[in-house]
Amino acid sequence: MTSLPDAELMQALPYARRYARALAGSQAAGDAMVAGALRAGLPELPGRLALYAGVTRLAGTEAPPGRLSALERQLLLLTSLEELDVEEAARVVGVEQAEAQRLLEQARQNLREATATDVLIIEDEPVIAMDLRMLVQRCGHRVVGVASSETEAVRLANERPTGLILADVNLGRGGDGINAVRRIMQSVKVPVIFVTAYPERLLTAEEVEPAFIMSKPFDPLTLAISTYQAVTAGQMPID
Repeated sequence: MTSLPDAELMQALPYARRYARALAGSQAAGDAMVAGALRAGLPELPGRLALYAGVTRLAGTEAPPGRLSALERQLLLLTSLEELDVEEAARVVGVEQAEAQRLLEQARQNLREATATDVLIIEDEPVIAMDLRMLVQRCGHRVVGVASSETEAVRLANERPTGLILADVNLGRGGDGINAVRRIMQSVKVPVIFVTAYPERLLTAEEVEPAFIMSKPFDPLTLAISTYQAVTAGQMPID
């Protein structure tokens, strides 16, 4: 077992929370998993890898219904959402690098065959909104609307059947993405992914926070695994 220096541990905690929340499907379950990993003691790995490994060990081999196994989900999240290389991800989950590579290739194929859903995008920047629309469609999903403000987001969510919301946190003069989702959740219950350039600000565990968070900028694979995980494992995103 290892004991990370306090400064290194504090720096790694937000990213361990993001990974755990994405695995568990909610803020509460993910944060509890991180706390449990710390109580149980961390394996002998450097820095963030030790925390990721502790969370992975507690997550176990059970996975929500879907095309991906627990190990495939873990490897995809580690390499896409957390941006580890294959060798680092293999060390975290405890398999050989060649096996990790094989599982990742299999998981990516399974992602391409995953069931599509209807996505509402909440984004106030027109160019970014257009980018998101193209990425969502490239992942095989359908875009049911693009909202640039809280008011428009609430209206569209109530007017159009939605299977997933992809929301920017900062909507400029249009309001706040988290507030928009809170209002939507009063009448519509769907998984949500929040997009922000500063994810660490939403991963302090000091208040109610999102379960699924993607950093800007991101690539199609990160969006694909995040949408898959949110739809299949997601619970209420915020209270």
